[in-house]
Amino acid sequence: MSNRYKSVLSIAGSDSGGGAGIQADIKAISANGAFSATVITATTAQNTKGVTDIHGIPPEHIEKQLEAVLSDIAFGAVKIGMLHSLEVIETVKKMLMRYNINNIILDPVMVATSGDRLLDKEAIKTLRSFLPKVELVTPNIPEAEILLGHPVSFENLEASAKELSDTFQVSVLLKGGHLPFKDEMTDVLFLKEEQKIITIKNRAIKTHHTHGTGCSLSSAIATHLSLGCSLEESVIKGCNYVNQAIFDGKNRILGEGNGPINHFGI
Repeated sequence: MSNRYKSVLSIAGSDSGGGAGIQADIKAISANGAFSATVITATTAQNTKGVTDIHGIPPEHIEKQLEAVLSDIAFGAVKIGMLHSLEVIETVKKMLMRYNINNIILDPVMVATSGDRLLDKEAIKTLRSFLPKVELVTPNIPEAEILLGHPVSFENLEASAKELSDTFQVSVLLKGGHLPFKDEMTDVLFLKEEQKIITIKNRAIKTHHTHGTGCSLSSAIATHLSLGCSLEESVIKGCNYVNQAIFDGKNRILGEGNGPINHFGI
């Protein structure tokens, strides 16, 4: 049907400050041209200064949310963000496999901005077992280091992306934002099927207002997949979109801390 919405499902936590999580996902999906449905895995009390509380949604209710949307809406792609426990990971995996969902983009939220791990070892082990079922995983440097068990630097960025792909049988976008940079930001995409490495460079933007970049990037990539783009094209478009959103929000003030990116360029 030509008049059917191009739809993306976001499975993630809620950010009461509106900068990241489900709220950022809805904005990024909308800005890139698709309809967003959501399954909320946790609620957080947070603002631009940080997170003060996390309340996990019971797995039984997460399953009912998933059943409701997956039984009714045809999704061109699914983005997965915060999965806070082993039980939640297993619930999401079970439901997506039951409905034979494709084009899954996994943003493996494992490390807080403070550097603290958000998942215990058993949950990370279960998350690893999920990776071969997804289309693309988008770790940042600390998350890649947990998955690989060794440091990641500029010198081994491409090799680390390939190692992640070979180990978990999944395409990988290894985000280089945690590495020191001057004029350019470097991300590395390794495509599993093609065994191809693509280096994506964008201008470096000096700003503290980057809250929600990872959520927004994975959502933008999922959106372009739902619109019919290839994985390579979707990743490049997603990276370009987020870079522009960072630029558009670099001087905008929301609260007293680190503000969000400007999803709509307003």
